[in-house]
Amino acid sequence: MGAVTTVQQRGAPFTRAELDALPDDGRRHELIDGALVVTPAPRVSHQLVVGELHLLLRQACPAGLYVVLSPFDVALSDDTVLEPDLLVARKQDFTERDLPAAPLLAIEVVSPSTRRIDATLKRARLEAAGCPSYWLVDPGVPSVLALELVEGAYVEAAHVAGEQTWRATKPFPVAVRPSALTAPLR
Repeated sequence: MGAVTTVQQRGAPFTRAELDALPDDGRRHELIDGALVVTPAPRVSHQLVVGELHLLLRQACPAGLYVVLSPFDVALSDDTVLEPDLLVARKQDFTERDLPAAPLLAIEVVSPSTRRIDATLKRARLEAAGCPSYWLVDPGVPSVLALELVEGAYVEAAHVAGEQTWRATKPFPVAVRPSALTAPLR
């Protein structure tokens, strides 16, 4: 049986204070509109893609911005706290504890246990919060779906797979080739 993401709801919404009080059990705990979303620890293939993306973005990142790896909280409200796999935001927007606003770019590396949540719930909350760019990276294909905010709604900016290269312009110029993000385990 594969790893499973669980969504826990109750009569009253979960809050940031309750999220902070949870024990560190090696799983990702997020809040989406007051529902607690618990995701198992990622697999090595997921982490290798996150690492490659981090290196790629760090090399292209201009001064004044940070590229941050999960786990790190993006606190959109008291009932919505997300942990994108990677995010880019202005240095001055961070606190020591979290990013209390939408990042310039949020990236999720999808897996079977997170695909639906990443593509629907997180996408909708980041869109509503005004996150200018959201990427969904699928290591199984490999592919990158890049969404950009236009008049308050996400539109597809690019969808590249395999050896195709996309030259992103937001939040800064960087060339992304999905096949370069994956590495064989052996």
